[in-house]
Parts: sequence; C-alpha cells; structure tokens
Amino acid sequence: MALGAIGLDSILAQESAGGAMGLPHFAPKAKRVLFLTQSGGPSQIELFDPKPGLTKLAGKALPESVRGGQRVTGMTKGKPQLILPSRAPFQRRGESGIEFSDWLPHMGGIVDRLCVVRSMVTDQINHAPAMTRFLTGHQLPGRPSLGAWASYGLGTDNQNLPSYVALISRLQRPSDQPLYDHYWGNGFLPSQHQGVRLRSSSEPVLYLSDPKGVSRSLRRHQLDALARLNGERFGKVGDPEIEARTEQYELAFRMQASVPELTDMSGEPDEAYELYGPDARRPGTYASNCLLARRMLERGVRFVQLFHPDWDHHSRLTSWCAQRCRDTDQPSAALIEDLARRGLLEDTLVVWGGEFGRSVAGQGDWKSLEAGRDHHPRCFTVLLAGAGIKPGTVYGATDDFSFNVAENPVQVRDLHATILHLLGIDHERFSVRHLGLDMRLTGVEKARVVHEILA
Repeated sequence: MALGAIGLDSILAQESAGGAMGLPHFAPKAKRVLFLTQSGGPSQIELFDPKPGLTKLAGKALPESVRGGQRVTGMTKGKPQLILPSRAPFQRRGESGIEFSDWLPHMGGIVDRLCVVRSMVTDQINHAPAMTRFLTGHQLPGRPSLGAWASYGLGTDNQNLPSYVALISRLQRPSDQPLYDHYWGNGFLPSQHQGVRLRSSSEPVLYLSDPKGVSRSLRRHQLDALARLNGERFGKVGDPEIEARTEQYELAFRMQASVPELTDMSGEPDEAYELYGPDARRPGTYASNCLLARRMLERGVRFVQLFHPDWDHHSRLTSWCAQRCRDTDQPSAALIEDLARRGLLEDTLVVWGGEFGRSVAGQGDWKSLEAGRDHHPRCFTVLLAGAGIKPGTVYGATDDFSFNVAENPVQVRDLHATILHLLGIDHERFSVRHLGLDMRLTGVEKARVVHEILA
C-alpha cells in the first residue's frame, strides 16, 4: 500500500472516532454550524432593538447616568453625544409577534424560526480586537478561531472537503475594513484545522491545480515520496505539524476532484436562484455564497463561515446600512428556509451577527440623512436558528436607550460555550495544552451555556 494511502487510513480512523479529542462529550443537537458574519457592527437600533421612545428625545444629550463613563472612539471623543432615534420603522412579525425592522423584510418573514438575543456584550470597542474576540475568544491574534476548534474537536463528515470553509463577499465598492486571516485561523492547533478560504474565481483554492505536464499518477507518486520523507522526519523529531502537513497534502489531492464539483452550480434550478435573489447568479456576492454554503452543508462540511463586510456606518446610515440589508436579507432568509426544506436545519446551527453594535448617539448632524453611529460594545444583537434553538423567541433586553443591557447579559464567551454545547462539547473540558497552559476557547473567566434559549 502507498504511504499516502496509509496516511489517509490514519486520518479516516481518527475522523470516524469523532476528531482529535474523542468528542463529542454528549449527544449533540447540531452536527454543523453556519456562521453568517456581518463585519463592521450592524446597528441593533435600526434592525433588532426597537426603542420608539427615543423619538421624543431626538437631539437631546445622552444622560450621563445612562452613559456611565462608557468610552467612545477617537472619532466622537469630545463631541456632544446627541440622541439619534432609529431611522428604520419596526413591525411585529409572525405568530411570535417579534418586532423586526422593515429594512429586513425577508428575515422578518421567518422570525418564527429565529431566536433574537438582544443582550450581547463585549469589552472591545474597535473592529479588529472586537472581531478577534468574537471569533476566537480573545482580543489578540494567535488563538484558534471557533471554526478551527470545531474542526479539531469533531473532525469532518466529508473526507474530500475541508472541515472548515470561509467565504468572503465581493462588494461592488471596496471596503476600508480588512478581514484578517486569523479570523478563520488555526492559532496553536494543527494547521489542517484552519479555515480554507474559497475564492470566487476560476481557481477557488490557490495552487490546488496540478502544474502543466504533471499527471495524476505522477502527483500521487510525488505525494507518496513526500509522505515517506515526512514520516522519517517525524520519527526523528516528533513535530505534530509534520503530520498535519502530510494530511493537508492528501486533502488537497482529494479536493482537486471535489472542489470543482462543489463550485459548479450549473445544475442548480432557476427556482434556487429566485429563492436566493437576483445577486445569486453573480459569483462572489453574498447571495451566491449563501447558495454555495448550502451545497457545502449538504456535503458534510462541519463549519461554514460567510463574511459580509462594510457594516461600519459612521455616516450615511440611512443609505449604507439599508444597502447592506438589501445585500444580505433575502439570501440569509432563503438559506435558512432552504436548509429547513431539505431537513438540514434541524441539525444545523445558524448564527447571524457582527462584533458589536452601534451607539444611540448620532455621529455627525443627527438631523441629517448623512448622520451615522459610532461603535458600541455594551449591547448588540445576535440571531440564532436551527439545531437546539428555541424558535420565535427574544432573549435579553436593553435599557430605554439601547445603550446598556438591562436583562440577561450574554458575553461573547457565553455564546461560544452555547455553540460548543449544541455541538455536544463541554467547553470546560475542551482544552489544549499550549505553552504550559490548558487553553480553552472560552478562556479562564466564567462562561455559561445559555440554556434559556435552547429548545
């Protein structure tokens, strides 16, 4: 038997046992995760957290008793903190009667499938550290992302595709907010658990194709030779990254056949494109990525993460935030409905959200349509749906200004603990020794599973 095949048998044995940790700890509700990451800080005031009483306070200073010393960014430091009411109207939707923004009519149409968590809290006020904490549990780069932890603990259900895939929307206008590789990185976990970014081009994964003149049989012989050399080196130094590199070579070889099949959407019917919206036919759009995400989840990818940037609306809130809603509203709702129709939603956990919210104090002239909002970490909203989630519910509440959490705060680490719990993982028992420490996604501070939102 070729050494590459021997290595593959080892991988399959490990994955069939449930991943590197012998997980799950208990029967999971979710087999896979879909994380719809809205980068930049969607405004909870316009979208999810109605505060009609603010209309009477428009243009008045935010009371110091409410602000409570909350720092602001350098963009609004030293400027009057004047109240800007919501620019978007709200309506009660569905049988649950949850109030939802008119800017998200399609998501509002499936509100009875959603759990709206209005009491999320973070301690980071700038994008990069806040998103890093939101996705890795720590504000500094270097920790594994949530998807990498899931891949490491649970392995994959499809040996021919990565267990963790990231997709980034291609916008018609450039975004000034970067999306860093460590958002889907493996940190100190073996490198095969990092998210594989698929690109919207003729070459979805860079350097995956064989060079001209290299046949499949020649590539197989090359990989077998590399596996033999890597095996000898591993026997001498015992570096686990050597084994990880060999596994990545093998996965890349299998992906040469599986990725083109995955990304070839020519067989999708017209009804699918109509469901996901007009942008679904344009590769690289959020809508097209949603359709591609459904295909990945069908094929057993453990963790699929979509990134849609440009939610950072310090100005032109009325036009720019509304545009991001148009980008994401129909395809997000369509994807959840599509999963439900195919029987996948019952064991797929869906998460929709960004790294923080927006302040009730307007940025710029609050009376102008050019006004926006600064960053706000003290309260924001995340949507959950699918496996093990109590649908048609609202959890937590903010004060009359959507400035502070008034009931049932949910820290980022609590969200992580809950996601792991739904995957059958006890976050307190899921750790990796690194630099002499037992490192966990949820860190050393107390984190809790939010059982109140679980079905």
